[in-house]
Amino acid sequence: MGMGSDMYRQQILDHYKNPRNKGEMSDPDFSHTGENPSCGDTITVNVSLEDDGETIEYVTFTGDGCAISQASASMLSEKLRGLTLSELEAMDTDDVTDMLGVDISPMRIKCAVLARQVAQDGARIHEGDVDIDETTTEEDD
Repeated sequence: MGMGSDMYRQQILDHYKNPRNKGEMSDPDFSHTGENPSCGDTITVNVSLEDDGETIEYVTFTGDGCAISQASASMLSEKLRGLTLSELEAMDTDDVTDMLGVDISPMRIKCAVLARQVAQDGARIHEGDVDIDETTTEEDD
């Protein structure tokens, strides 16, 4: 591994130890909770939208879990500001792993993408596209 990987590992540790936007949000436009039972991660994502109802103004999260899930939620909370709900919907696993900047083992992918999946499911529920339970579960295939 090169120095670049070390830099990204440090960034992940920093986001884990000093999470950005972690905490409750009063009166979010939508809030959704998800879990990864294989690892014990639980994340709630809260989203406030701009007046246009499509652009993400602010994101907070709460929850507990491993360093990867918590760092990913912290980094995602920063990345989503200014994006539209359509851009959130278009995000995939590669976007998350690129954001993290390190190779994620197959066993840890569910940890890394949990916050993204929770945000996407929350947006789908908010827009009335799906009617699912209050919890998103990332289970083993």
